Amino acid sequence: MAGTERTIPGPPVNPETQAFWDAAGRGTLLLKRCIACSERHHYPRASCPFCGSDRTEWTEASGRGTIYSYSVFRRAPVPYAIAYVTLAEGPTMMTNIVDCDLDAIRIGQVVRLTFKPTEGGPPVPMFSPA
Repeated sequence: MAGTERTIPGPPVNPETQAFWDAAGRGTLLLKRCIACSERHHYPRASCPFCGSDRTEWTEASGRGTIYSYSVFRRAPVPYAIAYVTLAEGPTMMTNIVDCDLDAIRIGQVVRLTFKPTEGGPPVPMFSPA
């Protein structure tokens, strides 16, 4: 199925995540940083999952990371890889590994950010081998 792209539904956007998705539309990955404890976190939410503070701010991520874990789905109409990627800034996010040979993906592999279009929504952050 070379050249076949997987269809990705648009993500749900709400007031709490609107800035995240607006930045994704500009090709930027945002993370939340807690002003109280300085920890960065992902998935974007108003309260810090580390200390519970609601004093958080958006910060731009570098777009670099490493694969913590992954799984390749081969029984799908278009095979794909889902992964946990640990970002250079610290948080780990669930994402897809794209634009590569699925058999060549490895834990610890360095990856870089890319964005893929969705059906009826903002682009979503994904990663490909660096």
